[in-house]
Amino acid sequence: MKKLLVANRGEIALRIFKAARELGIKTVAVYSDADNGAPHMRAADEAIHIGKSPPPLSYLHIAGIMKAVAESGADAVHPGYGFLSENAAFAGAVEDAGTIWVGPSPGVIRDIESKSFCRNLGNRLGVPVTPGSIGNVTSLIEIEKLFAEHGPPLLLKLDKGGGGKGIQPIHHAAEIARIFESSMGIGKAAFGSSDVYVEKRIETPKHIEIQCLGDHYGNYVALGERECSVQRRFQKVVEEAPSPAVTREERERLCAWSVRILKEMGYRNAGTVEFIRSAEGRYYFMEVNARIQVEHPVTEMVTGIDLVQQQLRIAMGEPLQLRQEDIVIHGHAIEARIYAEDPSTFLPSPGTIGTITFPTLSKDTRLDHAMESGLAVSPFYDPMLAKLIARGEDRRQAIDRLDQALKQFTIEGIKTTIPLGTAVMASEAFRRGIFHTEMLAELLATRSS
Repeated sequence: MKKLLVANRGEIALRIFKAARELGIKTVAVYSDADNGAPHMRAADEAIHIGKSPPPLSYLHIAGIMKAVAESGADAVHPGYGFLSENAAFAGAVEDAGTIWVGPSPGVIRDIESKSFCRNLGNRLGVPVTPGSIGNVTSLIEIEKLFAEHGPPLLLKLDKGGGGKGIQPIHHAAEIARIFESSMGIGKAAFGSSDVYVEKRIETPKHIEIQCLGDHYGNYVALGERECSVQRRFQKVVEEAPSPAVTREERERLCAWSVRILKEMGYRNAGTVEFIRSAEGRYYFMEVNARIQVEHPVTEMVTGIDLVQQQLRIAMGEPLQLRQEDIVIHGHAIEARIYAEDPSTFLPSPGTIGTITFPTLSKDTRLDHAMESGLAVSPFYDPMLAKLIARGEDRRQAIDRLDQALKQFTIEGIKTTIPLGTAVMASEAFRRGIFHTEMLAELLATRSS
């Protein structure tokens, strides 16, 4: 790998450029009209314009990005997260061009686009999945039978969905027909698939995920768990490693399940296996994320392992040098995502960034961002501005360090979720570790009253 094109923007592009530079790899940025002059464009060795501002005309435009690959002479492509990072057609186009794809194979990506594939796989391997349909449902009769068997509330989910889109609860038998038709329509319009499946809703769960690496030679390691239960609208806001709820025995079991799943599907590169934990302490396999994740820094902070460099080394064909016994968790790390949003309503706050006061950083405090004064926050893209991460010898110290850093951090000119981050750090439920995916809604309700 001599020249890497990053098919993304913002902070994750900068993060990948850094890892590539440290390995002596040249970098290529791509940019849209809205990102002309953006920090990620200037940080690469070269930059290529790929289209107009709307994502379908730039960062989601496979032909335009492949043209940039050819023009730049890049011999590898890293997709980052979001956009085309889990698009099997894009991965296939990259490999068909004789270019290295930094991620799992197109076939594996195509398989795990289907949540029902994952449920079937978990069930076959003896890994618990949430009660409901193992495969997709195709008739009202199937859903009515599941409703009678499991009782309300059920969740009707899109097989090819993501980001919480199209998830609809069923509380009464009389609404099954309407919700079934609605979900299929949403799936067809948003993801090109009307396939749906049914799950029993797990009340007040925790979101637990296992970070894994796999090479081309059948070697795998699990790097422990992250907890991502502080969410709004199914989107993560605060993440940490390790989870305050997972015991050592549970961690070993979750890691073993995760490696079993990835081995069975022939997965390579970095991947995350997602579980939910019920209030009773039962774990259920949900899905596999075939990309580097936004929250990967908390794992890096507690393991000392550069996950992006590992991705690049695996993509170059190097065998994993890590063994499971090498993975040791040191201390505790917590990440707060900073969005250009109103912290009370979560409505977007586009505009121009004014003066930024950055927090004091150290070996235990990290800020991943692509911000600068005078930068226009575009309405075309995800509103995440930055990720602030703090590590401590224990969870309390990590909370205190992140709280202090958040209080030092100001961004003028737009509204941000920094105040939300400080509110979470101050929350008694969060500090005690007894929270779940509904915590943020409860916290906001308490603050508004």
